[in-house]
Amino acid sequence: MNTSFQESAKPKPFWKRPEGVTGMIFLIGLLAGGGFLLATFLPTLIALAQNVVYLSLMLLVIAALAYVILDPRMRKLVWYMYKSVMRWVTGIFVELDPIGILKNYVSDLKNKLREMNKQISMLRGQMHKLQEIIHNNKKEIESNLELASKAKENNKRSTMILKSRKAGRLRESNMRLEDLYQRMEVMYRVLTRMYENSLILKEDIQDQVAIKEQERKAIHASHSAMKSAQSIMSGDPDRRAMFDAAMEAVADDVANKVGEMERFMDMSKNVMESIDLQNGIFEEEGIKMLEKWEKEGTSLLLGEEKESLLEKAKNEQDVLDLNEPIKEKVRTTDHKNQYDSFFDAD
Repeated sequence: MNTSFQESAKPKPFWKRPEGVTGMIFLIGLLAGGGFLLATFLPTLIALAQNVVYLSLMLLVIAALAYVILDPRMRKLVWYMYKSVMRWVTGIFVELDPIGILKNYVSDLKNKLREMNKQISMLRGQMHKLQEIIHNNKKEIESNLELASKAKENNKRSTMILKSRKAGRLRESNMRLEDLYQRMEVMYRVLTRMYENSLILKEDIQDQVAIKEQERKAIHASHSAMKSAQSIMSGDPDRRAMFDAAMEAVADDVANKVGEMERFMDMSKNVMESIDLQNGIFEEEGIKMLEKWEKEGTSLLLGEEKESLLEKAKNEQDVLDLNEPIKEKVRTTDHKNQYDSFFDAD
C-alpha cells in the first residue's frame, strides 16, 4: 500500500478490533483450560512417560509445538488461522464486513444530514432574532443617552442618572449578546461547511461501496483462505488481507468523521437549547465546550478549513449573509474520491 494509506489510515491492531476481544477471551480460556488439564493429568502424563512409546509420542508433540513457535512462517500461519477463526466467531454476533459497515454509514449519514439541515435552519432563526435584539438595544441606548442629555440640560439630575444607567446596562447586555452572536456564527459556519463536506463524503462512500463490493467479491473468489495461507507460508503479501485492511481503514476513517459530526451537532444543540434570547441568558458551559473545540487540532471533516472559518467568524469585515441558502454541494467532474488513495499500489 502507498504511504498515504499507511500514514493516514493505519488499520487497528487485531487486539483493538471486535474479533480481538473475542480472541483475548478465547485465549484466556484456552490458557486457563490448558493449565487446569495439565495440573489434573500431570500424574498420568508422568506415568505414561515411563513407557518408551508414549514418551516418544510426547516428544514428537513437544517438537511440533517448538517448530510452530520457532519457525516464522508457521507462526504467521497459525496466527492467520487464529485470527480467521476469531473473526468468523465474532461475525456471528457483530457486523464485521467493511462493505456492510459502510452501507450502514451511508444510511446513517443521510439521516444525520437531514438533522443537520434542520439544526442549521433553527440556528439561523435564533441568529436573526439575536440580531434584531442587538439592533433594538442599540436604538434604545441612543434614545436613553439622548434623554439623559436633555435631562442634564434641564437640570433633571435624577432623570439623567436613570437614563444613563439604563443605557449602560443595555450596552453591557449588547456586549454579551454580540459575543454570543460571534459564537453562534462560528457554529453556523462550521455546521454549514460540515454539511457541505458530508454531502461529498456520502457520495464518495457510495462510490467506494459500489466499486469495491464487486472488486472484493472477485478478490475473495480468486484468493481463498487456502491461497492466503499459502501466500503467508511462502512469505508473499496476501492481496486479500491487504484489500480487507484498506476497506477496514476506510470504515474507520468514516466512523471518525461521522463521530466528529455527531459530537459537534450535540454540542451546538446544547448551546442553542441553553440560550434564552428573550432575557439575554445563556449557559457558560456550552460556550466553554465550543471554545475548547476551537482550540483543538485539525478537524477531520473540515481539514485546514477550520482555521479559516474561525478567522472569518472573528473578522468584522467578513459579514455573514444569513439569507444565503444552504449549499447542496455537488462534486465537480474532476473530483478525486478521497478514499482512492487507500487502495493505491506501490
